[in-house]
Amino acid sequence: MKRFIGFVKKEFYHIFRDRRSLFILFGMPIAQILLFGFTITNEINNVDIAILDNSKNSTTEAIINKIGASKYFSIKQVFTREADIASVFEKGHVKAVLNFDKDFSKKLIKDHKATIQIITDATDPNTANTITNYVNAILQQYQKELNKDINVAYQIIPQTRMVYNPELKSVYMFVPGVMTIILMLVSAMMTSISITREKELGTMEILLVSPLKPFQVVIGKVIPYIFLSIINAIVIVMLSIFIFNMPIQGSLLLLGLESVLFIITSLALGILISTISATQQTAMMISLMGLMLPVILLSGFIFPISSMPMPLQIISHIIPAKWFIIILKAIMLKGVGLEFIWKETLILLGMTVFFMALSVKKYKIRLE
Repeated sequence: MKRFIGFVKKEFYHIFRDRRSLFILFGMPIAQILLFGFTITNEINNVDIAILDNSKNSTTEAIINKIGASKYFSIKQVFTREADIASVFEKGHVKAVLNFDKDFSKKLIKDHKATIQIITDATDPNTANTITNYVNAILQQYQKELNKDINVAYQIIPQTRMVYNPELKSVYMFVPGVMTIILMLVSAMMTSISITREKELGTMEILLVSPLKPFQVVIGKVIPYIFLSIINAIVIVMLSIFIFNMPIQGSLLLLGLESVLFIITSLALGILISTISATQQTAMMISLMGLMLPVILLSGFIFPISSMPMPLQIISHIIPAKWFIIILKAIMLKGVGLEFIWKETLILLGMTVFFMALSVKKYKIRLE
C-alpha cells in the first residue's frame, strides 16, 4: 500500500511540475466554456434587414417601426425597386427583405387580408428559419393589437407553453454540451499521454520491474487526474451558474456524483489510448482528433440523434458523452432524480469498467 501511495504522489509531482499540462488542465477549460458559452447560440439579435415598401402609408409605417424597435432586427436600408433585392443579397449586406404589397392597406381594410413577403438569405437555413419565425411573431402581435376591439366568431387561439426553458435560451442547451466536451477531451487527453510519457522518458522499464501490479499502475495513473478534473468540473459549473445563469433544478450532490462517474469514464478511455500509443504525440492526436468529432457530432450536443441515419444512431450509443449530456440536462433543467437516469448511469459505469479492464489487459501484455 505504501508503494502505491508513493506511486500516486509521484504522479502528482509530475503533473504540477509540468506547466504546460497544468495550463491545458485548468486554463483551456475556462477559456473554452467562456468562448463557447458566448459564441455558440441559435438566437438572433440585431440582424440587418431591408424594407421594400410599395404601399407607403401609416399602416406599413407602423409595422416597420414595430419591427425596427425590436431587439432582433436592425433596418439597414429601405429601397423602392424590387430589382434591388437581388443585389442587396449578393453583397451580403442584409439577411432578409420585407416586401409590402402595393395595395397593402387597401386590401387590409377591404378584404381583411394583406400580404407581406419575407425574403431571407437561406445560405444559413437555421438563421433564415429563425428570422421568419421572429417576423411572423411580431406580425401576429401587431394583428392582435389591431383586432383587440373586433369580435370574430369561432376564434381558435393556441396557447404555447415551453417547459424547462420558457425563454428558449440557447445557453441552456449548449452549457451541458460544452461541459461534457471539455471534461471528456481534457481528461482523456491528459491521461492518454501518461504511460506514453514513461516510454519516451525511458522510465517504462522501471515500472515493468516494479512490485506494483498492473491494475495498481493504471489506477495510480488515474487517481491524480480524478481530483484535478473534479476541480475543473466545479469551476465549469460555477461559471455556468454565475456568468450564464444556468439553472440547476436538481440535486447538486447527484450532479457531482454523475460528473465524477463521467470523469472516471473519460480518464479510463484516456488510459486505454495511452496503452496502445507509442508516443505522446500519437496519443494526443488520437485523444484530440479521434474523440472531438464523434463527441460533437454524435452526442446530440448540436444535432438531434433522432434525425440521424440509423447506422449513426447505433454508433452514438458507444459515445459516453451522449449519455452524460442526457444526465446533465435531466438534472440541471428537469430536476429529476436517480430513478429517472439510472439506465444512463449504468451505461457509463459499464463503459468505465470495460475501458479499465481493457487497459489492464493491454498493460499485462506489455509486461509479458
